[in-house]
Amino acid sequence: MRFFALLIATLCGGFAAQAEEAGPEKITVRSLLRHDFTVVGAIASQIGPGLLLQKKDQLFICFVSETKASKSVTTIYCKPVE
Repeated sequence: MRFFALLIATLCGGFAAQAEEAGPEKITVRSLLRHDFTVVGAIASQIGPGLLLQKKDQLFICFVSETKASKSVTTIYCKPVE
């Protein structure tokens, strides 16, 4: 398995090794907006506001939170809608 990872890293100029070290990007409202998703709706929930983000046939729901003392609204979590 390690040999295969090294082969891929060599062929891809080290990109695969960097991606393996960095790990997967956490899905947040900001990361989805950076990937050209658009906010298409909002809902109220007991855990905080929910935002619906869509890009073509992909739809995610993200829940966010904030307080008076917080500097920004933060993502609690996002999940794809299937």
